[in-house]
Amino acid sequence: MKITIESIPEDSEPEIILRCNDPDEAVLKLLYSIQAMAASRKLIGMTDLQMHIIDPDEVYYFEAVDHKVFIYCAEKVYESRLKLYEIEQAYAHRDFFRASKSTVLNIAKIKSVSPLLYGRFEALLHNGEKVIISRQYVPVLRQKLGL
Repeated sequence: MKITIESIPEDSEPEIILRCNDPDEAVLKLLYSIQAMAASRKLIGMTDLQMHIIDPDEVYYFEAVDHKVFIYCAEKVYESRLKLYEIEQAYAHRDFFRASKSTVLNIAKIKSVSPLLYGRFEALLHNGEKVIISRQYVPVLRQKLGL
């Protein structure tokens, strides 16, 4: 793969041009990651009456409990106004994936994964928390990890 970087006038907008014969999966992943970084959407989390801006890279996982979605970071938990499916769609091209019906997990925050009974997995996160990965989402985890 050839990479070319050109200087442009300061008043013009940066542009990425992708030239290829037939975009394969690797090229599409590159494109999606560039788009995700360009969008770099921040999250809004609520605690009490305060709104906090959260970098998605700081999020360990999202969990839906009693019709509310919570954002779990290293030491704090925030409430989100987004629905779990909206979060899953918005961050699908990053390191996030659906781990269960009520959880979207950040792969970058997984320390280790252990098999459990009935085809489920248990993910140990860097902050010491354990999250269950349902058996129907284990193939998605394997694909994201390249296994």
